[in-house]
Amino acid sequence: MGRTVEFLFDVVSPTAYLAYKRLPDIAARTGAAIAWTPVFLGGIMNATGNVPPGTVPAKGKYMNRDLVRCAARFDIAFTLNPHFPVNTLTLQRAAVALLDEAGEAAFGRFIDACFQAIWVDAKNMGEPAVAGEVLSAAGFDADVLLARASDPVIKDKLKSNTDGAVARGVFGAPTFFVGDEMYFGQDRLDYVEDALGLIE
Repeated sequence: MGRTVEFLFDVVSPTAYLAYKRLPDIAARTGAAIAWTPVFLGGIMNATGNVPPGTVPAKGKYMNRDLVRCAARFDIAFTLNPHFPVNTLTLQRAAVALLDEAGEAAFGRFIDACFQAIWVDAKNMGEPAVAGEVLSAAGFDADVLLARASDPVIKDKLKSNTDGAVARGVFGAPTFFVGDEMYFGQDRLDYVEDALGLIE
C-alpha cells in the first residue's frame, strides 16, 4: 500500500475526533495516504473486555479535562457532549456504505458532518431525527443513506471490519496501523508520524 496510515475509528470517540482533525496534516507532511476503516467501538469493547474511562469516575473526570486541554493545544473546536455515549451503529454502517459506494469525497463530507455534530455542536446523533437533519444539511438524502445502513451486506461489512480489528489486537479507538505496527490513541500520533517518515 506504499506509505499509508490506516485509521480505525468510530465517530462516538472524542479522541478519534481529535485524531481525525490532526491526521490530514500528518499525512501531508509525510506524503502518506490515509486508509479509512470504520469500526463499531461498542463491539470492540465488548469483544475485548475493555470499558469506557468514565466507568472510573476519577478517570472520567480527568479525561474530560484532558480532552479540552488537547483540543485547545491543537486549536481544534471541541465541546463535551452531554448525550455521550451516542449510539453510532447506524452512522458507522452508513460510513461503510459511503466509503464502498460513493467514494472518499462523499465519505469525508459525511464524517465531517458526524464529528462536527457530535463533538462541536453536542448533538445526539443516535436520534434518527437529529441525524437526518444533520445529514440533510450536509447535502445527503438522509432517508436513503440511513436506509442503506440497514442493508445486511453493509451490516456484515462493518461487523467484518470490527471483528478483523479485534483479531489484529485492537481494543479501542482511535487505532492506527503503519504496516503491521499498531498505535493506540490520539496521543500517539507523533509516533505514527515518525513511523511514516521511516518508510522509503
